[in-house]
Amino acid sequence: MDLQRLSDDVELISQRYAEVFDIRRDEAWFMLKLQEEVGELTQAFLMRSGQARPKGHTPEELQANVGAEVADVLCQLLLLARHLDVDVAAEVAAKWLVRLPVSGA
Repeated sequence: MDLQRLSDDVELISQRYAEVFDIRRDEAWFMLKLQEEVGELTQAFLMRSGQARPKGHTPEELQANVGAEVADVLCQLLLLARHLDVDVAAEVAAKWLVRLPVSGA
């Protein structure tokens, strides 16, 4: 999966969502929407791990919910990064990938 392409596609979807629901996507919205999605991921995680009521969901549904919320968090994070003009690939390379062991060393 190409990160830039994903960011572009998510941006188009978010723009349409904002138009349909008359949402102003300002800096606060991007940050708060990410926080909302992290909260939903937390709830799905707690339900899956047995630390919250499963509300009638099967283990498979609970796992699927976690996956869906991980996707929401990732997409909202890409939207926030895009809004703040952060090059996610470059930042990941500089912060994380520099710690990869050097091949042949």
